[in-house]
Amino acid sequence: MARPRKRRFCRRYRADRVYKPQGLPMREIGTTVISLDEFEALRLCDAEGLEQSEAGERIGVSRGTVQRLLYRARQQVIEAIINNNAIIVNLKESEVCHAGMHTHQRKQRGRGHRL
Repeated sequence: MARPRKRRFCRRYRADRVYKPQGLPMREIGTTVISLDEFEALRLCDAEGLEQSEAGERIGVSRGTVQRLLYRARQQVIEAIINNNAIIVNLKESEVCHAGMHTHQRKQRGRGHRL
């Protein structure tokens, strides 16, 4: 049996974030979905300049997990740019509000708050 996934703390957003190439309608381009925790790792390490260990403390995961999140997020962003895809930062309906931040953990159906 796999180990349960740790609760992850991410900045709160009201809706999915979509970034697309200018001048191309959404119906004519592909999409690349980045999870909220991958986006949060990018924001903390690349935009705020935190070390991976510091970002891990803020998100609530290990440095190794942050490294894996960064690798996957950067790979997806580059592929989206090269292929003229829209980038969608996905917020899941099942996320729960905790301490002013989203937690990025799957909950059982019928539990938790809908955002």
